[in-house]
Amino acid sequence: MKHDFDLAAVFQGEYTELILKGIGMTLQLALFAWCLAMVLALLLVAIRLTGNRYAERLVAAYVSYHRNVPTLVQLMLWYFGIPTLLSDNTQVWLANFSTEYLFAIIALGLCQAAYFSEDIRSGLRAIPGGQAEAARALGLGYVRSLRYVVLPQGVRNCLPSLINHSVLLFKNTSLAMAIGVVELTYATREVENYTFRTFESYLVATVVYLAFSLMLMGAGALVARHFSKALAR
Repeated sequence: MKHDFDLAAVFQGEYTELILKGIGMTLQLALFAWCLAMVLALLLVAIRLTGNRYAERLVAAYVSYHRNVPTLVQLMLWYFGIPTLLSDNTQVWLANFSTEYLFAIIALGLCQAAYFSEDIRSGLRAIPGGQAEAARALGLGYVRSLRYVVLPQGVRNCLPSLINHSVLLFKNTSLAMAIGVVELTYATREVENYTFRTFESYLVATVVYLAFSLMLMGAGALVARHFSKALAR
């Protein structure tokens, strides 16, 4: 049976509140997972810069695992697999809380850290070795040469990749619905189940994801422009 297009149907009653709750949860997941990923990425890059062969291999194995195993599988492993390795008391304690939210942040953050670390490392490797030597020759110490010469160029080099992977992280939050996190995709499915307005429900989700992705890309472009102007001075 053909239904007439009725976008207002998905915004009636508590449906609007459910969609807004889903948007809020999506943004929270993206923000906290991004922060975790960036901290871990910087740590991974610092370990690789030590030059220790075994440490480099360990980081390379970490990156290889998270880049080659589907994110959905990693989410499932954390939510369904990791708790089985814990004690019975710990499992009971976890069962009393909404652990899907925490595990989603951990899984997404750990996965994205692999991509961020490679982006940052590539940005730093693109800087000619003479840049740091010239900074030291001008009297700048190691820390100041990193701050004023190496890192600004490295950040500028890796910004496009970081922006793209940040948008990818935002979109991957939709996978958290598989473990019961009430984010935007989960909320959209619930609204569709209640209203039977499939096209309208997923149209709203599509527009929201598109709008926030474009805003992230726009913000990234502004940051990139800022760094370009700063280095041009």
